[in-house]
Amino acid sequence: MSNSLVFSSGEVAKQANGSVKVSFGDTVVLVTACMSREPREGVNFLPLTVEYRERTYAMGKIPGGFIKREGRPKDSEILCARLIESCALVVSDIPFFTPLGAVRVCKVDGRLIANPAYQQREKSSFDIVVAGTKERIVMIEAGAKEASEADIASAIEYAHEVIKEIVKTQESIRDKAGKNKKEFSPNKIDSEVLKVVKDKASSHMESIYTIADKEERETAISRVISEIEDLFSDKEDITSDVIKDAFCEIEKEYVKLRILKDGLRPDSRAIDEIRPIDCKVNALPRTHGSAIFTRGQTQSLSVITLGTSSDEQTIEALEGEMSKRFMLHYTFPPFSVGEVKPMRGPSRREIGHGALAEKSLLPVLPDREEFPYTIRIVSEILESNGSSSMATVCAASLALMDAGVPIKAQVAGIAMGLVQNASEYKILTDIAGLEDHYGEMDFKVAGTRNGITAIQLDVKNEGLSIATAKETLLKAKEARLSILNKMDETLSSPRDRVSEYAPKIKSIKIDIDKIGEVIGPGGRTIRKMSREHNVTIDIDDDEGRVFVVAEKEEDLAKAVDEIVILTRDISVGDIYDAKVVKITNFGAFCDLAPGKSGLLHISELSDKFVKDVRDFLKEGDIVRVKVVNVDAQGKITLSKKQAE
Repeated sequence: MSNSLVFSSGEVAKQANGSVKVSFGDTVVLVTACMSREPREGVNFLPLTVEYRERTYAMGKIPGGFIKREGRPKDSEILCARLIESCALVVSDIPFFTPLGAVRVCKVDGRLIANPAYQQREKSSFDIVVAGTKERIVMIEAGAKEASEADIASAIEYAHEVIKEIVKTQESIRDKAGKNKKEFSPNKIDSEVLKVVKDKASSHMESIYTIADKEERETAISRVISEIEDLFSDKEDITSDVIKDAFCEIEKEYVKLRILKDGLRPDSRAIDEIRPIDCKVNALPRTHGSAIFTRGQTQSLSVITLGTSSDEQTIEALEGEMSKRFMLHYTFPPFSVGEVKPMRGPSRREIGHGALAEKSLLPVLPDREEFPYTIRIVSEILESNGSSSMATVCAASLALMDAGVPIKAQVAGIAMGLVQNASEYKILTDIAGLEDHYGEMDFKVAGTRNGITAIQLDVKNEGLSIATAKETLLKAKEARLSILNKMDETLSSPRDRVSEYAPKIKSIKIDIDKIGEVIGPGGRTIRKMSREHNVTIDIDDDEGRVFVVAEKEEDLAKAVDEIVILTRDISVGDIYDAKVVKITNFGAFCDLAPGKSGLLHISELSDKFVKDVRDFLKEGDIVRVKVVNVDAQGKITLSKKQAE
């Protein structure tokens, strides 16, 4: 299979503004770009929406389920759409002048690999996607197994070298197949309006930005805008939206200048200062685990629910059907920002934020053998003023510990920002909403004390230099360690047991050849154990693992003991509490386990003379016996007197 990246244009989808077919080995993607003929009213920029779809025919499959047709986009498709930047824009007539390249990088056996295969990704210590221009980095999405900042930085540098080559190819395609770009004139605010707004607003800016509280500050801003609107009350063409746009320009200029010149942020924090943090665990009484993490005016309530293997999420993907035992669902209700909106299904943003937080926590979760539960986390954003996804990471980490999930380490997240002009820049720690809105980047980093577990970078400028990215990673580490210290003050290690309200689950590894003995003829044995001990038993045929689920610890213990006995090879010297099932003149037959019986001869009942077995035993008795012989045919001989 060829590992060359091949672009072609002009053959298919010719009525789109631009179309490119991209191949990498046997993977083929069609990318199209379309632009509406008329501008949207009230929009002074070019909004880009990316739609990504996978067709099952690409893998020679028919969709599963009742309806044999692809429907609404799956979460995985939505997450891919949020990652994509397209060559199709370069060859189209849509105003888009700087080609972008993207590459996935992994590290296997100490070697960096571009666009790795699935098998290589599974072996890697990190999985990072980087997009950029020839000069700068514009997007990063990464998951890592506690990777160092140095390793991530070297991967970004390596990725950028690959991106440069991809961009060169795109430029070559543009020169050969590109269309003349359509002209686009962005809406500009009238200079006279801008001057009046600036004159009026400037006198209020200093007092407004001594207000740390978001709601109070927005109330003060609304009063100023109302006063400005009164100045234009006789001019019908100067609408409220125009005035608000003008005010935003003045506000952005003031906020950035104040940060760069005085080192003061909108809430008067220092450049590297983290907002006040408050942590609380066991926030809800009947859940399996819960925590509230508050940072400034951003607050996440994260709740854990533990389930069985039957609760795993089944995912149908191009790579095949798979199951998922860890899920994190992020919700952003409108009340979190004081808005009135209907609450419907999850938005793209909610799906994306949940996936980032899930990725951040995945490396510290115990494997299925150690902790055989399905884990679901729901993060309810109760209030938001920036960095709610990173607050989710912190709250979820505490909630996992509260639930007794033996995670390897505590995880914290931080969002870093950037403000710059032509000559200087400042990196901001723990950005709030306004700094995200007016700043140049949102650089989210999550991890443990040992290293990074996830990264997400979005920029609003022309991109970051490698040097700025490295500097941001180091500052993010300082902040992350500080937050972890604060979290550890509340709960520094997982609780030693799961909640009394959680199901009790035990995982037992058995020989695959013994699975039939657990199930029994027609399922008789497994049904009998389930009924007698009030448990549910699931078996993983591929791994030879038995999962026992019960509401009570004592029921669980009895069922597990029976399965261990049932699947254990019986050896001379083993001691059993056996059940007498039949009495004869020469002894008693005893069940050691379902399907496994032995003979307790009359001579092995006691050191004294025994005339009648029935003087010592009756059917249904439980008697402690020792295995004294197992012959070549598997017949078992037992002794009571040697077990005493």
